[in-house]
Amino acid sequence: MSLKVAIGVDIGGTLTKVGIVDLEGNMYGHTEFPTQKGKDFKQFLDELVHTFNQLIEKSSADLEVVGMGVGAPNANYYRGTIEHPANLKWKGILRVTEELQKRFDKPVHITNDANAAAIGEMIYGEAKGMQDFIVITLGTGLGSGVVSNGKLIYGYDSQAAELGHIVIDYNGRWTGLDRRGGLEAYVSSTGLKRNVFFLLCDSLKDSVLRDYSFNDLHGEIITKAAEEGDPIAIEAYELTGKYLGQALANFTTFSHPEAFFLLGGLAKAGKWIFEPTKKYMDEYLLPFYKDKVKLLPSGMMDKNAAILGASALVWDHLKH
Repeated sequence: MSLKVAIGVDIGGTLTKVGIVDLEGNMYGHTEFPTQKGKDFKQFLDELVHTFNQLIEKSSADLEVVGMGVGAPNANYYRGTIEHPANLKWKGILRVTEELQKRFDKPVHITNDANAAAIGEMIYGEAKGMQDFIVITLGTGLGSGVVSNGKLIYGYDSQAAELGHIVIDYNGRWTGLDRRGGLEAYVSSTGLKRNVFFLLCDSLKDSVLRDYSFNDLHGEIITKAAEEGDPIAIEAYELTGKYLGQALANFTTFSHPEAFFLLGGLAKAGKWIFEPTKKYMDEYLLPFYKDKVKLLPSGMMDKNAAILGASALVWDHLKH
C-alpha cells in the first residue's frame, strides 16, 4: 500500500527548498536550488517540478503524492499568486497555482511563510489540539500567523495578521517597507542588531560588540557575548524582549490566544529572548488575561520548518 505524502516548497529570496513529507512530519527527501536560477518565472517553475520529480524517483518508499503546498513572500492564498514580491527578481503578479497545475496534476495551495508556519505548528508541532494560537517568526523581519477557532485568519484579501508592521513608534525606525516604527525594526534578527548599535551609541560600557561592523554582526555573536557576560549583548536582548513582550500583550487583546509560539533564528537564542519577553508580556497583560497565555518555542524549531509548514497546507485542506 502506497504512503500518502505532500510536497512542501519554500520560495526564498536566495534559495528554494523542496521536500516530501507525510502526515506525521516524516521527510522522505529534501533538497534546495537557487531561486534565481531560471531566466524567467516559468523556467523557475519547470526547475521546481523537475526537482521534486527527482526526489520522488530517488525515494525507496512507495509514495502517493496528494498535493503541494507553497510558502512564499507576498503570497495571496485566495488568488494563488505571489504579488509584487520585494525580494524576488520577478515583478508584478505571479500566478503560481495556475501555472504549477499545468505541470502537476494534484491540488496546489500557497500562502506566506509565516501563515504556513502556523499551519505547520497545528499539524506537526506543539499546537496540536489548540484552537487559538499565534506563531511569530523571527528572522530578517517579523512574520506572524494567527489561528482562531481552529482556522488561520487570512482576512478580506489574504493579507491579515501582518503583525511585524504594527507601528510601535510613529517617529521611530524605518522598516523594509519604508514605514516608520514598525515592530520588526525592533524585534527580529535585524532588529536585535539595531538595538545593539543603539545601545553602543548610548553607552560607554566596554563590549566586544564594538569591534564589529553592522554587516559583520549576527545573532550567534550576540548570544555568545551575552553568555560571556557582555553588558551590551545582555541589554540588547532585554530591550528586544521588552518590545516583543509588550507587543504580545497587545496582540492578546484582539484574539486571546492560548499560546504564542516563537520560531526562527532569533528564537534559537533560547532564554536570552524568552525570559525578557515573558517577563514584559506578563507585566503588560490586562488583569483578566493573567496566567492564561503561554509563551512557547515552536515544535518545529529543530526541524526543516519552512518545508514542513508549506506541506502542512495540503493536510489542512484535506482535513477541511
